[in-house]
Amino acid sequence: MTPTPVRSRRRKAVFIVLAGVLAGIGALLSGYYFTMRPVPLRIAVGPPNSDDVRVVQALAQAFSREHSGVRLRPVIADGALGSANALATGKADLAVIRGDLEVPKDAQAVAVLRKNVAVLWVPPRPKADRKKGAAKITKIAQIADKRIGVIGRTQANVNLLKVVLQQYGVDTSKLDIVQFSTSELADAIKDHKVDVFLAAGPINSKITADAIAESSRGGAPTFLAIDAAEAIAQNHPMYDAADIPAGAFGGSPPRPDEEVKTISFAHHIVARKSLPESTVAVFTKQLFAVRQSLMNDFPLAAKIETPDTDKDAAIPAHPGAAAFVDGEEKTFLDRYSDYIWWSLMAFSALGSIGAWLASYLRKDERNTNSTLRERLLDMIAAARKSDTMDELDALQAEADDILRDTLTCFENGAIEEGTLTAFNIALEQFHNAVADRRALLLTPPFTPVRPQRPQVV
Repeated sequence: MTPTPVRSRRRKAVFIVLAGVLAGIGALLSGYYFTMRPVPLRIAVGPPNSDDVRVVQALAQAFSREHSGVRLRPVIADGALGSANALATGKADLAVIRGDLEVPKDAQAVAVLRKNVAVLWVPPRPKADRKKGAAKITKIAQIADKRIGVIGRTQANVNLLKVVLQQYGVDTSKLDIVQFSTSELADAIKDHKVDVFLAAGPINSKITADAIAESSRGGAPTFLAIDAAEAIAQNHPMYDAADIPAGAFGGSPPRPDEEVKTISFAHHIVARKSLPESTVAVFTKQLFAVRQSLMNDFPLAAKIETPDTDKDAAIPAHPGAAAFVDGEEKTFLDRYSDYIWWSLMAFSALGSIGAWLASYLRKDERNTNSTLRERLLDMIAAARKSDTMDELDALQAEADDILRDTLTCFENGAIEEGTLTAFNIALEQFHNAVADRRALLLTPPFTPVRPQRPQVV
């Protein structure tokens, strides 16, 4: 009987084990790639060509240049309101918004991009008005019936003006307000169309400084203090009381010539509430890491501040940003411990399945070996009845094949050491039977000696 070969089954088992190992390595590499790959975030900012856009674009370039874990993709909007709408409609993951506008419900603060102040000033009076003895405007309450020029086309600046005037009891429904850009400022001054100007922006805003300079060619402007700034801040949490330092807008003599009280509001970088905490924490960390490197080219970057992490903040801080600010940022193990634990459980389960599969694949080998052992026992009886040396040689050759397959099964773990010992006993008995039969066949046949008759003499 020719023994059943096990080489093909061994090869099959090797291929299965190799495939499992490769699948495990592939899963680990895939997990590492998806964990460590850069996360692209869309950030809405506007209006086009503004300082905010230039700062965000510089941040995006810095993140890309330093191969950071988060990459920025600017989405240019028509202004702060457009940025807020882009975030609310899911067209952006981050947005630069004004704190005194309606904040999307899904928005949480990540950083303060800059703080802005409201600046109210009265340009120098024309000579004709001075000759007529017209009253000089020195207080906000005196501008109720005046023409007010608001720099910037956004409705948010008009709303800001109304908040201030309402605090002083001015009827805002009767206001004579005109909005214009900085390019239209010269014509407004030339035609004496405006009695008071309002601008909103950072203290070092070039737009505000240029507007004040342009409107002050005939003399020194008069800055109107918002003395009720603290009361406004109490009634409107999106505003804070602030001071404009003397000489903040340059000029000679310096403008203003002394400190002026006003109100301030912030431009925030906000994120969708659904953004992962770890992603926002990485972004916040990168933001403050590159801030210093951008200050030379973009002084506005120096104004980036951490968000208010208090629970009663006007815009609640995103948990990822709050973790960075409070020094509670999660480590790699903190973030991925659950995944690591489940991965270990999965590998343990795969190991158990692999062990069962290996045992299942060796089942055929065990059954084959049991059949071969029975065959070896039958061959012992056959060897004792063999009539020729050729039959014994054939049985010996078959026994050699059985021995080879048995040793292979033992190496593969299909049979235990005890089974191998039993097989060795049977093999030894077979060899003894073959040796005895060979000796018997090689012994000359016995010839009986006939007794000789006695000779008669």
